[in-house]
Amino acid sequence: MNKIPARLWTLAALSGLLQILPFPIAGPTPAWRTSFCWVALIPLLSALLAEDKQGRPLRIRQGAALGYLSGIIWYLGNCYWIYQTMYLYGGLPKPVAAGILVLFCFYLGLYHLLFGALIVILRLRLGHRCRALVLSPFVWVAVELARAHITGFPWDLLGISQVNSSLACRLAPYTGAYGVSFAIVVVNAVLITFWLTRSRIRHEQSYRRRILAMVAVGLVVYFFPFITKTNPGRARATLVQENLEIGALATERPTLPQMLESFSYLSLNTGDSQILGIPGQRNVPKFIVPLWGRSLPTNVIVWPESPASFQEDNPQFRTALSSLARKANAPIIAGSIAVIQAADNPRGYFLLNSAAFVTPQGEFAGRYDKMHLVPFGEYVPFQRLFFFAGSLLQDVGDFKPGTNRTIFSVNGHHYGTFICYESIFGDEVRHFVQQGAEVLVNISNDGWYGDTSAPWQHLDMVRMRAIENHRWILRATNTGITASIDPAGRVVLAAPRHVRTSIQVGFNYENKLTFYTKHGDLFAYGCALVTLLALAYGMRRRLAVNYKQI
Repeated sequence: MNKIPARLWTLAALSGLLQILPFPIAGPTPAWRTSFCWVALIPLLSALLAEDKQGRPLRIRQGAALGYLSGIIWYLGNCYWIYQTMYLYGGLPKPVAAGILVLFCFYLGLYHLLFGALIVILRLRLGHRCRALVLSPFVWVAVELARAHITGFPWDLLGISQVNSSLACRLAPYTGAYGVSFAIVVVNAVLITFWLTRSRIRHEQSYRRRILAMVAVGLVVYFFPFITKTNPGRARATLVQENLEIGALATERPTLPQMLESFSYLSLNTGDSQILGIPGQRNVPKFIVPLWGRSLPTNVIVWPESPASFQEDNPQFRTALSSLARKANAPIIAGSIAVIQAADNPRGYFLLNSAAFVTPQGEFAGRYDKMHLVPFGEYVPFQRLFFFAGSLLQDVGDFKPGTNRTIFSVNGHHYGTFICYESIFGDEVRHFVQQGAEVLVNISNDGWYGDTSAPWQHLDMVRMRAIENHRWILRATNTGITASIDPAGRVVLAAPRHVRTSIQVGFNYENKLTFYTKHGDLFAYGCALVTLLALAYGMRRRLAVNYKQI
């Protein structure tokens, strides 16, 4: 490989660092930091499209190397919490935990490598930098789509960084988070194009006017308030946050009767502290007394996914939930573990991470089994290779994925429940709404993340699911962030983190189906198709040039 100038390595590394800034690092992302996404890819694209002193573009393997460096740095900064999860909560030795983080970054950094290689290929095959820049948003979205469907880890797509902006509310109901990513890359590409054509801009007045008009329109679209017709919420839900210790940090556990009594008490007696908006965010009232008090009836009670290990077939668990449902005269959605007998399994049974549904009459009327499991958390892929990860599974077990999405129906209304990690897959969550869910329920156990960036990142992805599907989301977690989220992705009411409490929140039942709900990742697949057609055209063009030279 020809030597890559240090300047280009620096640009690629700088881009990786800039991509970290628009996302949560140790708490909610300040508004000013989200703006970095609009320039984060400029250094990387500049490096990929650079030319040497003789005017020759980079080679494909050089572009791949620059993209790889940028990706590794981004994953190290964005997913550093994997290290803490592995050693602090999973009980792994620190060197092993650090090794897992490094391997993770080197593995997923391959997607940035692919982006870098594709941009250089398009530059070489199409013969001009601006043509590659025009196609860069399509390539970026195509690579994000591959990350979601090949590796199954679409954590913090670039568009998630704009979940607080009106841009997400305008685009996501049609394109999902991918459309917001596309818009971000378009801005980065346009800014580089301005730089590449700066001499023309200086000398052509009409060209300057067109550029200024484009900038003005973009600023109006981005900053003009997006007005929604979301009502404050006529129905009420009770969200329980038990705050149980996790994994290796857990010391003496309460007994099953004690935990059931505690969960039931919180379900009937909400706490006296709630937060308007996102906990930890500036300009948010810290604690308020609930407006409706403790005794008003509720439409649904939600228990989180938690390390309590409630088994659905346990008589004590079933009796406690049935009694609570009748006493509250409300349905209950509760995180639990289902045990399925299986003669073909060496243990004689399978475990499923589930959400049980109990009617107001105390009947167990359904169960949703989590379909998308967490690698190295709920199962170990390639167990022989990763034998050392066994201690991480000592609490959560070795689970089997579910096979069907279940809609819970009661009193003429329909609830769709997705569990923890499933919230990062927009194309999967939308199926609950397609099947009739009027409100979405997310139960999660984010205690594994501790006080890292991950709980806040996870919350932002749940908020994007609300925007994509125009649905309220009721989110109950073990340690936080427990909250109600409106169809515009706004956190309306939340519980303080790391506190044993429950909150009563307002919500509405929605029936509107968005374009994204109906058609899913159609926009992203369109970007992938454009990328493939551009590559095919570039190859055909190259063959035609070679033929003429013969």
